[in-house]
Amino acid sequence: MDQFIVKPLFGDGPVQWYTPTNVTLWMAIAILAIVALFVLGTRGRAIVPTRIQSVAEVLYGFVYKMIEDVTGRDGIKYFPWIMTLFLFIFFANMLALIPGSFSPTSHIAVTAVLGFGVFFAVTLIGFAKNGAHFLGLFWMSDAPLFLRPVIAVIEVISYFVRPVSHSIRLAGNITAGHAVIKVFAAFAAVAAIAPASILAITAIYALEVLVAVIQAYVFTILTCVYLKDALHPSH
Repeated sequence: MDQFIVKPLFGDGPVQWYTPTNVTLWMAIAILAIVALFVLGTRGRAIVPTRIQSVAEVLYGFVYKMIEDVTGRDGIKYFPWIMTLFLFIFFANMLALIPGSFSPTSHIAVTAVLGFGVFFAVTLIGFAKNGAHFLGLFWMSDAPLFLRPVIAVIEVISYFVRPVSHSIRLAGNITAGHAVIKVFAAFAAVAAIAPASILAITAIYALEVLVAVIQAYVFTILTCVYLKDALHPSH
């Protein structure tokens, strides 16, 4: 599975934390694509938007509405942060579908930074906004009294599992889709089954486009749900 191997951009030496790699390159390309869309594509701010400006406005409105619906008005102040997460994951996923490209979000090292970043940020917001009352997130006051300690333990475990599931879900889905395409591409060289293999690759590629969008959406909406818990921790 050479498509998932992290390689230095210059030379063949070992990869250190400071080494520019193919992961670095494609994350940078994703960031440049975002800048091109939202800075260069909307610099005219036309009343009748161009196609590029329309795409930027649709993405902006989509994420804004998601945050407002899930977290309420209190969550709007965190729009820049959540919008940045969505755009980075969305563009990284979509650019990874270009033949010969690389998928940063297929690596747990990348998605773990995103997932644990959300976890620590949401936890800090929860304590900063609510103080000790944030711990009410783990206390189910509506449950029978004898069940509350058991539920509290379950809630605490569930809370600390969040960043793990948040990051693994994204990396796992992206990796699985690219691996399946790679498997069918290997069969395309066999003349007897090449047509069927090419049809399968086309179908899976179309599915992967959908998965790329859905995984960016899922990561973002879960971030909104976690943020809602931080802003309004009481059950």
